[in-house]
Amino acid sequence: MSSIRSPFGPSDVDPLAAHLTRRQFFGRGKNVLGYAALASLLGPKLRLWAEGADATKPSLPHFAPKAKRVIYLHMVGGPSQMDLFDYKPVMGEWYDKDLPDSVRMGQRLTTMTSGQARFPIAPSKYKFERRGQCGMWVSELLPWTSQCVDEMCFIRSMHTEAINHEPAITHMQTGNQIGGRPCLGSWVSYGLGSMNSNLPTFVVLVAEPSNKEQLQAISARLWSSGYLSGEHAGVSFRSQGDPILFINNPPGVPSDLRRQQLDGLNRLNEMAYKEVGDPETHTRIQQFEMAFRMQASVPELMEVTQEPASTYQLYGDDAKKPGTFAYTALLARRLVERGVRFVQIYHNNWDHHANLGGRMPSQCKDVDQPIYGLIRDLKSRGLFDETLIVWGGEFGRTIYSQGGLTKDNYGRDHHPRCFTMWAAGGGIKGGTMYGETDDFSYNIVKDPVHVRDFHATVLHLLGIDHQRFTYKFQGLAQRLTGVEPAHVIKELLA
Repeated sequence: MSSIRSPFGPSDVDPLAAHLTRRQFFGRGKNVLGYAALASLLGPKLRLWAEGADATKPSLPHFAPKAKRVIYLHMVGGPSQMDLFDYKPVMGEWYDKDLPDSVRMGQRLTTMTSGQARFPIAPSKYKFERRGQCGMWVSELLPWTSQCVDEMCFIRSMHTEAINHEPAITHMQTGNQIGGRPCLGSWVSYGLGSMNSNLPTFVVLVAEPSNKEQLQAISARLWSSGYLSGEHAGVSFRSQGDPILFINNPPGVPSDLRRQQLDGLNRLNEMAYKEVGDPETHTRIQQFEMAFRMQASVPELMEVTQEPASTYQLYGDDAKKPGTFAYTALLARRLVERGVRFVQIYHNNWDHHANLGGRMPSQCKDVDQPIYGLIRDLKSRGLFDETLIVWGGEFGRTIYSQGGLTKDNYGRDHHPRCFTMWAAGGGIKGGTMYGETDDFSYNIVKDPVHVRDFHATVLHLLGIDHQRFTYKFQGLAQRLTGVEPAHVIKELLA
C-alpha cells in the first residue's frame, strides 16, 4: 500500500490496490493504525474508497466541455495535402525540376525513394477554388466537403517524427510510436465514461474503400485500451454477418436461458473478485452484461433501412451498402445520437506511392458526400455543436514524385514534416485556417502543430486538462500527451 499517495486521484493510485475488497483492506493488520490515522484526516472519502468506490477513476471533466462526443475519421495511409487542401500554385512552374537541397535540408527518406537518382517536383494536377466566406482553397476532388468549409478549421501545419505507417498511425492514435498504449478513444472512455447503458462507450468502424490497390494493415491494436482496464477498449462493429462477434445466442439457447447462464457466471466472477480483487474480473462482469443488453440495442441501431429517403439524399446511395464509408458515416450519426461517446472510423488506401491520378478521385468520392451529409445531419438534429468531428491521416505526402512522372499521373512518398487535418463542431472555430507551409508544402513556416498539441486540444474541448489527466502505471503517471511539452491550440477554439 506504500504506492498509494492519494485515494482519489487517477495519477496517484495503484489500480490493483484501488480494487481491494473490504475483507482484504481490513485484513492487512499491519496497516490498520495507518488506515485509522488516514481515515481521521480524510473522513468520508476514504470510507467510500474502502467500501468499493473506484479510486482510479478521475473526477472529470476538469472544466465545462465544448464537446460531449467525438467522431474521428482516420484516412489510413496519409492523404496528399497538396492535392486536397494545401494549395501551391507556384509549383506549376517547377514541374519536373529537382527539389532543392535547401528545402529538403537532409531530411531522411523512406527506402521507397532513397535510391532515386533525383526528386522531381510533381505539381498537383487538380484545380483549386476558394470556397465559403472564409475563402479556403479546396481541391476540385471535394465538391461536397467544400460546401462545409465555414464549419471547419483546417490545420495545415501538422507534423510528426514517424515516417513509416506502423509507428505513425500508432503515434496518431495513442500519442506514442511504441505499441501497447491506450488510444485516444480509450482515454476518453476512461476519463468521461458512458452516456448510454445499452451500447459501448467507444465504437470502431472500418470502412471498405472502393479502390483497393494499396491497403495498409488495420488491427485491434489501434483501438486497444493498453494498460487501462479492458472495458475501455474500442468495440469493433462488422459490416458483414453479426455486427459484433458472438453477440447472438448460440442456436437452441433462448434469451431466458442465456440470462440464467450469465447470472451464474457473474456469481462465480464475483466470488473470484472478492478473493483476489483483480479489476479485470470486474471488467469481465461488465462486458458480459453489456453484451446481453446489446442483443436488444444493436439490431435496432443497425437497421438503417428505416431511415427516410432524405437521409440518403444527404449521404448518397452508398449509405445503403454495408461497409462503405457512407454507411459508416450514417452509422456514426446513429451511434452518437444514442449516446456513444467516441466513434472511430478508418478508411483505407490513402497510401499514394503511385497512380495518384487514378486512385485519388475514387478515394475522395468515397468520403466527400458522406462527410457533407454527416455534418448537415448532425446540425439538423442539434448534435453538431456538441460533437467534435476530426479528419486526417498519420502523415502527409512529398511534393516530389516517387517513380515515373507525367503531368497527369505521379506518386508521392511519405512526408512527416507537414500535413493537413481538419476539425469541425464541438467548440471548433469554423472557417479558420491555421498554420502555413512553404511553397513546396515541405516545411512549416508558421504555427506548427505536433500530434501532442492535437491530442491536448481534443482533450481540452472535452473539458479535460491533459496535464492533470493521468493514470498510474509502472510507477509513472502516464499521460496521453506524454512528458514532452504539449499545448492547447487556442486559436482553433470558438
